[in-house]
Amino acid sequence: ETFETLIRLAENYTSTLFCNVYRNMAAEATTHVQEFFTDVGLFIFGTDVSTEEFVNRFFDTLFPVVYNHVINPGLTDISLEYAECLRMVRRDIRPFGNIPKKAIGQMGRSLLPSRTFLQALNLGIEVINTTDHLHFSKDCSRALLRMQYCPHCQGLTLSKPCMGYCLNVIRGCLANMAEVDLHWQGYIQSLEELSSAMSGTYDIEHVLLNFHSLVNDALVQAHINRPELSEQVNKVCGPPVRKPTKSPGCSFDRNKDSQRLKVFSRDSEETLTNRRKEFINHLRLYRAFYGGLADQLCGNELAAADGLPCWNGEDVVRSYTHRVVGSGIKAQSANPEVKVKGTDPVISQIIDKLKHVIQV
Repeated sequence: ETFETLIRLAENYTSTLFCNVYRNMAAEATTHVQEFFTDVGLFIFGTDVSTEEFVNRFFDTLFPVVYNHVINPGLTDISLEYAECLRMVRRDIRPFGNIPKKAIGQMGRSLLPSRTFLQALNLGIEVINTTDHLHFSKDCSRALLRMQYCPHCQGLTLSKPCMGYCLNVIRGCLANMAEVDLHWQGYIQSLEELSSAMSGTYDIEHVLLNFHSLVNDALVQAHINRPELSEQVNKVCGPPVRKPTKSPGCSFDRNKDSQRLKVFSRDSEETLTNRRKEFINHLRLYRAFYGGLADQLCGNELAAADGLPCWNGEDVVRSYTHRVVGSGIKAQSANPEVKVKGTDPVISQIIDKLKHVIQV
């Protein structure tokens, strides 16, 4: 939602530029501005479009409008065929100087990290949802039943499992989950690195919200070089062919969204950078979530405190005497409480996805 709001705000700024400064061509230009920011959105949300292509397309389609109103204004509009010729020659004539090239560089550098960041967030959601709905083995279910409810049969309703016993059972049940740990930690570290690199030329907020000033520079350049540009166009496309219509003025509704969007852009607390930092700081607390889950469950709620009599699966004892195994699949071969078979294919799939997104 934050990205969508940012794109709308940047579009708003650019359309407002035309309405305020280049009013006579605003209606036509606003259509091209909308198309451009639709492409920006498609790219960020994962569609396979080229930044270079859609930036070039924007300036290609803008050139006939600028020619008609700035370079060689007439009483009526140029014909569609003539406009098509202008679109085709824009890259050769370079009416906007190096501004399109500058825009391509800025868009490429800032949009790709944001797109990757969003892809990574979507994968994070998938990892959490998938591990949240994992099915446990029969062996795990039996071990949990024995640990939690068997003492009740002996009337021992207040006794809690011994810490070591609890760890063996829960680590056995969560052995597959623990396999995610290393890759989850790498994933969060990669997100941190990507997030802190998304500044300066890589800061999408800065690039998009200043796109309107780049467009303004391009139009000023075309205005300054009118005579030469007119001459170059005449050589390639011939003299302007006009049709008997005149473009309407500005139809862009400047008040629409402006209040809510202004808050987004002006309130320093609500910048994308700040929200990202806040999010990453929060996520950092869960870096070891998958590796430490069994310890957290036993330590916080399930097991008896040290030194107290506890349930060991058969009786209430002073302490648990069996070996306590570590986390993860390999460690479970020595688990006295739960038999664990190989890695769950669902977990393997998730690990592969995490590896891939870390590489990206």
